[in-house]
Amino acid sequence: MNKLAVLVSQKRIGMKFLLYSLALCFCNNANAVLSGHNAKGDYGLMAGTQAGPGFYVPMMYFDYGFDTLRNNSGEALPTQGEITVKAVSPMALWVADKKILGGNYSLLVAPAMTSNALEAPLLGGSETSSWELGDLYIQPISLGWHLPQVDFIAGLGIFAPTGKYEFNGDENNGLGMWSYELFAGTTIYPDKNKNWHMAASIFWETHGKKEGTDIRVGDLLTIEGGVGRSFLGGAASAGLAFYAQWKLTQDDFGSLASVGQNLLANPSKHRVFALGPELTIPIASSNKLYALVTMRYFREFDAHSTSEGETFLLTLTFPVPSVPLR
Repeated sequence: MNKLAVLVSQKRIGMKFLLYSLALCFCNNANAVLSGHNAKGDYGLMAGTQAGPGFYVPMMYFDYGFDTLRNNSGEALPTQGEITVKAVSPMALWVADKKILGGNYSLLVAPAMTSNALEAPLLGGSETSSWELGDLYIQPISLGWHLPQVDFIAGLGIFAPTGKYEFNGDENNGLGMWSYELFAGTTIYPDKNKNWHMAASIFWETHGKKEGTDIRVGDLLTIEGGVGRSFLGGAASAGLAFYAQWKLTQDDFGSLASVGQNLLANPSKHRVFALGPELTIPIASSNKLYALVTMRYFREFDAHSTSEGETFLLTLTFPVPSVPLR
């Protein structure tokens, strides 16, 4: 692999930042399911690869839309048009030369701006709100290992409730709760030149109580990754990305389960799957790499007790300073 190929392969940055792939309450006469902070689909190809040492400023745009809700049997329920969640996140990522247990240490800080009134649409509130600060994601520790034919990552993420939140409010831009996740992943390169790659990362997310209530969202398990190939000496890649999410434990509505929310006593645990294409291309001159552009689209299927829709993510990752290629 030439120098550009090595730089690109080490700098595909998938971020677990707060964009609420579906951060709302799904309530009807058959189900009551709360979503967590995990932004499904923000990892894809090479999901188990940490960026090379340096400082980066990624910018991600996230768009999730749906007009289908499914009950715990997978049957479609009546809806009133499409609901869309949009968000933008400017991030700061530092990957150190310093190693812990043989892996490079990294730190990520990711605030988010969202334009949707979270949790409100299906509770009879407003479907949109102005762009405002959402909850903050911090990854205080992440470790990355690079071996000849395989990469590994592992770490801890924390979601802080910095966005506006009021129980049953119709202009919430946050979820009103602390969330914590542990994650680990790997990227495998089957061929000697590392052109082909298969990757998956797994995230376990648990939650504190929602502000001003004794409601606690159930634990979540999310798997994200993809299979793809690098081209142009490693300067670009394309492939098929995926995600899958399951609710591991029941949501706990506490004393508010019957307070005007039409929540039944035995809510089900949701699940959803998605597949779609991913493309990464560099923005570079003959001697410098300025940015990487990643586009990723998903179509969800086999959803139970949640929404089923489409996700689009656009990420621009800027190394600071620009990376010389010669």
